[in-house]
Parts: sequence; C-alpha cells; structure tokens
Amino acid sequence: MFERRYLTPQEISDKYDRFARWYDIVEGVPDLFGIRKLRQRVLRQASGRVLEVAVGTGKNLRYYPRGCRIIAMDLSREMLTIAQKRPSRLQMNVSFLLTDAEGLPFSAKTFDTVVSSLSTCTFPDPVAALAEMARVCRADGKILLLEHGRSDREWLSRWQDRHADQFAKPLGCHWNREPLELAKDAHLKVIGARRNFFGVFHRIEAKPEGL
Repeated sequence: MFERRYLTPQEISDKYDRFARWYDIVEGVPDLFGIRKLRQRVLRQASGRVLEVAVGTGKNLRYYPRGCRIIAMDLSREMLTIAQKRPSRLQMNVSFLLTDAEGLPFSAKTFDTVVSSLSTCTFPDPVAALAEMARVCRADGKILLLEHGRSDREWLSRWQDRHADQFAKPLGCHWNREPLELAKDAHLKVIGARRNFFGVFHRIEAKPEGL
C-alpha cells in the first residue's frame, strides 16, 4: 500500500524560502475568490497580545485592529524578510520570529488571540500545531482560523481528493484536509465555524478546551 510522505519542517522552510518572492503573486488567486474580505472578517476579532502563526509575507497585518500587540512567526526566513517590510508602511509595532508552529517557544497562556490563516494545509502535523496554539492561548482568549480544506460539495471534494498528492508536491499544501476536524482533534473548543466559496474556505473561532 502506498504510504503518503509529508515534508519535514526543514523541507517546507527551504521550499518557501525559494518561493517567497513569488508568493504574493500566487496568493492573488484566492483574493479573486473573496479571501481578502474573509481576512478582514476574521482579523477584526483579534485583540490584545496576538500571536500570528505562519505569518508568511504578512498579508494579514493590515487587517488587525489598532492596539493589537503582535508577534508574527514563520518557518521561512525569506517569507519573514518580506513580511518585515510591511509594518513600517502600516505604522504598526510587530515583532517577528523564525520558529516552528509545532514547538512554539512561549509559556502557556501567553496570548489573548492566536491566529492562523491558510497554513494548517502545510503543517506536517497540523494537530500538534493547533494544540500548541491552544497551549499558548489564554483561557479566556480566542483562536482564529481562516483555512482552506476539503469542500462539503461532493463533486468538488472528490476532485480535490483525486489531485491532492499532485497538488501537495510543490509546496506541501494538502488541500483536502478537514480544518474543523483537525481543530477538534487538537482539543480546541469550537465556538463558531462557517464555510465560504463552495465550502472550501473555513472560518473557525475556538478556545482552549476546558472552558
């Protein structure tokens, strides 16, 4: 039986380092499908001390409410280099950190808001990464996810499944994962969840389990 191989964190870092200069151009495609408006809706809920996991080139930064104190992390040094150019233009105070989402270097219950967008598709172990987000989130905080995954339309989900391995080869993006199920597997308490664009884009608000 064929055993699916997932990229290691180092392999993902290397791929995104090489791809960083083209990333915003390619990300323009989801923008055509309304992802920009979804970013706005999700990120306006952020407050206080914020951790953005897998910030990429920093496309989310402009959508945070004023007053947020943001630490933005990513696995790719070159993606962070691009992201670091945005705060000066936006007059924001953002700290950047090169680290792995599956082993966040923060104490438990550090952040009021933890954000991840379009990234659980790429984590080698998405459940571990989501569990780390829950660990560093305050008990009364929120975890905001904007992810893409397997559609709830049968015809589209079958097509995603057929092409999933081919699509994952360039950058490790597994587009038929189930973000809501992954959140539950990581023991996040889901407060609200909505789908958009044929059920592909997921907006999820959650809290650490136990509240």
